[in-house]
Amino acid sequence: MIVRYNLSIFTKVRRLPFLKLICFPLMICLFSCGNIRKATYFYNVEESSFRSVEVENLEPVLKENDLLSITVSSVNPEAAEMFNKANISATQSATSANRSSSVSGYLVDQDGYIRFPILGKIKASGKSKKALREELTTALKTRKLLIEPIVDIRYLNFKISVLGEVKNPSVLTVPSEKISLLEALGLAGDITIYGNKDNVVLIREENGVRRLRRIDLTSRDIFTSPYYYLKSNDIIYVEPNEAKVSGASQVKQWIPVVLSAISLAVVTVVTVGNK
Repeated sequence: MIVRYNLSIFTKVRRLPFLKLICFPLMICLFSCGNIRKATYFYNVEESSFRSVEVENLEPVLKENDLLSITVSSVNPEAAEMFNKANISATQSATSANRSSSVSGYLVDQDGYIRFPILGKIKASGKSKKALREELTTALKTRKLLIEPIVDIRYLNFKISVLGEVKNPSVLTVPSEKISLLEALGLAGDITIYGNKDNVVLIREENGVRRLRRIDLTSRDIFTSPYYYLKSNDIIYVEPNEAKVSGASQVKQWIPVVLSAISLAVVTVVTVGNK
């Protein structure tokens, strides 16, 4: 009886029109190719030239808990040495480990100040690096502590977080203090096949307020966007696309169906075998 049942099914399949047999594979191919725009960076972008975003305008203001490297040089290196001791310990900590177990460099405290040798407490929060650099240079000249001082300020904790549908979600430390959105995604292993490229979320804190921006990486507008270059503490989140969401939900829906079908087949086989 089992043989007859299988033959009857085969006979029904043979009676199906030829077009019905090829429609289903054809539909799969059409749907799989339909969303190529969403899976490609800069889809249909022709050869073009884009004016680079001014990096100087992107320089964030200093804020509490920023860790700074302040290097002072002068025509008298020995006199400038006392201002660079904090930077030496910061460099040693960064070389021995990716994260420092102790506070090194010049930390902007909760009141917004740094403690600088001889000059004492200097207000840092709310200022750009350029403004603080000019203020320190002027103070060193006015108090005749150094001759022709040169002050350089860099971040020691410039970092970017990349989360979601990327190969390697991670927190990236950026020594150069300049990184684009595309470079950050590249360092995180790029967006996976399940990532949504036309709706990438950027979370940025501006003036004490966290703002969320959505960016379309399939558009040429990304090259002229003010969010092309990232700022310290930016968070990038790549959402899953519809294919992954629907695939996950379909798997959950089909699990009980498949289990029920297996159970029904087992019961049928046992029943037929007993007869």
